[in-house]
Amino acid sequence: MIKKLVVWFIVFFSVNAFAVPVNVNTADAKTIADSLSGIGLKKAEAIVDYRAKNGVFKSIEDLNQVSGIGSKTIEKNKADILLGDSSIPPTASEPATIGTADKKDK
Repeated sequence: MIKKLVVWFIVFFSVNAFAVPVNVNTADAKTIADSLSGIGLKKAEAIVDYRAKNGVFKSIEDLNQVSGIGSKTIEKNKADILLGDSSIPPTASEPATIGTADKKDK
């Protein structure tokens, strides 16, 4: 009985334990829902819909504009939210690059 409870506990609480960072500017709704804590498919679809209507997210705080996504959810997932090609999530205070290279005038 104890073994079953332990196994159930591990399965139930480890759904996002091995989540990988997700680029909310390119990922589909299912990938976003699978990767971010507290974001189900409906909220993930709202993120994708908002992105389609308004363009890419330029900062993590832009996710506050999506209905159903609040500051607590963003804070909880900050380490797993990517906005560009980088594998390192941007900090909340600095804008993310959207995969653009620096261009120098010659």
